[in-house]
Amino acid sequence: MIDAARIVLPELLDDLAPADPRARRSRRDLRRVHRAMGSLSILKGAISRLQLMTPPARILELGAGDASLLLRLARARPAWRDIELTLLDRHDLLSEETRQAYARLGWEPTVQCADVLDWARQDDSRHFDLCITTLFLHHFDRAALGAIMAAIATRADAFVACEPRRNGVARFGSRLVGVLAVNEVTRGDAVKSVAAGFSGEELRGLWPNSQSDWWCEEYAAPPFTHCFAAVRRSVRRG
Repeated sequence: MIDAARIVLPELLDDLAPADPRARRSRRDLRRVHRAMGSLSILKGAISRLQLMTPPARILELGAGDASLLLRLARARPAWRDIELTLLDRHDLLSEETRQAYARLGWEPTVQCADVLDWARQDDSRHFDLCITTLFLHHFDRAALGAIMAAIATRADAFVACEPRRNGVARFGSRLVGVLAVNEVTRGDAVKSVAAGFSGEELRGLWPNSQSDWWCEEYAAPPFTHCFAAVRRSVRRG
């Protein structure tokens, strides 16, 4: 059952300069929010559903931010070595400490500073084994999402997205995020994120390729997350 219609509103963090103290604090808050949501376990579960025949060697993260969540994933996947990691974001937020942490795990991160819609429109021949995004797609309306999803389907063999779930439980939770001692930016953006989140099979309906070429699944990951996973059948086990 589809919940109330999506409402996409600008989030304050997106408009703050990266060096703004409120933005710095909110990015730290997001790490706490991810832990409260169980984002790492949910992301690992979504990737497992892909049933990739071989570990990815080239990974793209859209809306990467400070790349801290993906670093936790890298630590949880010790068998994934020699990874070429592209972090796409409007700003370079990768600290030297985080870069070195990736290097110790055998991951080579490169930041690509670009607006995702510009990236989606440009002619880019690079191909990725896996594209990942978390708490990012909900920022965009249907038309923009269509362009982004089409670009991902062209340039990647597999894709997972973990987004806010748009339902009553998540709405209630978004108004209680203050118990995590987050700032006013994070509190306000949490409510907007859920209003712009997803329900039913809204993301699957935007996926541009035929089901004969792709295996796709869209599902709820309680209590607050909505996931979409897609993989080319040619790289999936079974």
